[in-house]
Amino acid sequence: MSVMGKFVEGRVVGVKQWTDRLFSIMVDAPVEPWQAGQFGKLALEIGGEAVGRPYSYVNAPHERPLEFYYITVEGGPLTERLGRLRPGDVVYLAPKAAGFLVLAELPQAENLWLLSTGTALGPFLAILKTAEPWQRFKDLVLVHAVRHAAELTYRDQIDRLLAEHGGQLRYVPFVSREPAACALQGRVPDAIRNGSLAARAGVELSPAKSQVMICGNPDMVKDTTETLIGLGFRKNKRKEPGHITVENYW
Repeated sequence: MSVMGKFVEGRVVGVKQWTDRLFSIMVDAPVEPWQAGQFGKLALEIGGEAVGRPYSYVNAPHERPLEFYYITVEGGPLTERLGRLRPGDVVYLAPKAAGFLVLAELPQAENLWLLSTGTALGPFLAILKTAEPWQRFKDLVLVHAVRHAAELTYRDQIDRLLAEHGGQLRYVPFVSREPAACALQGRVPDAIRNGSLAARAGVELSPAKSQVMICGNPDMVKDTTETLIGLGFRKNKRKEPGHITVENYW
């Protein structure tokens, strides 16, 4: 069996470079069905070994091509090579997706908060491009926190969702390292504590009315979860439903 025996072969059909380090890659590959919010695994053969890493699907399950959003890491064996791929190049994918950042794991609530940092925006875009969230929740809030305004990507898709779903969706960007007229400044947990996030969204953030999905860097996930717990929220468990569902994004 070849070194890539656990993967299926795909072909790059498109590449989008957002900044010097942020990329999206579009791939045609025969993967198995998955749920919006789950992640696949991209891999390349490097030095006779399969080098792979999980990446969430940005496209909804009914959309093609497959799309992944990632940041290159200096000296990283995989991401720097992914950044050099061009249409027609071969890339490998795990045939089955994984992960529990899916709406099927959430109890019912009046509103849904999707809190992301950086490339963790991807799985939330996949969720918002399906029918289920609009049928289940009265209000939805998409939060995207980045360091610099240029990293507020996928605005074309976000603007289309805002146009399609009227007042049902709110988009709240955060920029932490420079002033940005369109965004809140600082960190998400601080904005939850001082009430500025709920005020900006115009949606109540409370255990009585809200489900919260958090995806991003581990510090943000940890701090935001602790902040919410301090306000009376609980983590979701299958045998003990709560309000918070999380996924660390590296």
